[in-house]
Amino acid sequence: MADWVEKRSVSTELAHRMIAAAEKKAAEMGHAFVIAIVDESGVLKALSRMDGAPLLSVQVAQDKAYTAAGFGLSTDGWYDFIKNDPPLAAGAPTGIDRLVVFGGGYPIVVEGQVVGGVGVSGGHYTQDMEVAKAALAVLES
Repeated sequence: MADWVEKRSVSTELAHRMIAAAEKKAAEMGHAFVIAIVDESGVLKALSRMDGAPLLSVQVAQDKAYTAAGFGLSTDGWYDFIKNDPPLAAGAPTGIDRLVVFGGGYPIVVEGQVVGGVGVSGGHYTQDMEVAKAALAVLES
């Protein structure tokens, strides 16, 4: 048995490319967002608060990315997971620190392994999801 494990993590270069792609999508939408990229442990790797993005969105974007990386599940997926389960619906959002259960956060998955998370905040959660998906599209190019 090994005494350590090897982990893969999002690189700084990838994090910046993802932010650039997200900012481009945000500009096309004509709206300011906060985009956060975290590593596989949920630690902030890169952040952009676009001019005019709400102050509270800084924390929300980071928490969305943290939630997605921490569970390997999108934040909107969390809502679907708990909505019909009263104990989870009542306990998870208040009992799990930094858990976000509405759209805008996605795990960054490479070759089946979670290497980080992206979180976007600043618009309606459906808009946040669009911008986050633009960041993830970098992985396909």
